[in-house]
Amino acid sequence: MKEALKMAIEAKKHLMDFYNEAAAVTENPKGKAVFTRLAQEVRENAGKFFTHYKWDDLGTFDEFMAKPARDDSAMLHELRKAIDKNVHERKAREIALQEEADMEKNFTLAASHIVDPSVKAIFMEVAKDTRIHYAIIESEYAHTMAMVHETDIDIYVRE
Repeated sequence: MKEALKMAIEAKKHLMDFYNEAAAVTENPKGKAVFTRLAQEVRENAGKFFTHYKWDDLGTFDEFMAKPARDDSAMLHELRKAIDKNVHERKAREIALQEEADMEKNFTLAASHIVDPSVKAIFMEVAKDTRIHYAIIESEYAHTMAMVHETDIDIYVRE
């Protein structure tokens, strides 16, 4: 139980760090707002896990979440590579989509192995939140890439 909660908290912390950095490098105001909002929501998700973490090796929630981002984070490494190539906004969204999809699978799988019903419910709730985050990013990605977007529902194309 301790390891599952700790891994979940750390995963959410890394994702929050990614979203904060993505927001910092994104010039598009709407994209910046989306990344900032996702960073805040992911922080809240981590807090849900932290309330069940009864050990003191991470410190307080605020202390843990305020730690600098890990230099070995694959997500941040990919984002920083993208910044060098000047395609950071698109690449940040692509990395985020992949990470959210992976996290949803991992949290759902972890929930299936957890016996404590309250902790299991937290994992399932965060998996659902992760699915929502994926949909938000997907929508923003479609909009910025000039793909069909849900706001285009009233547009009709005639031949």
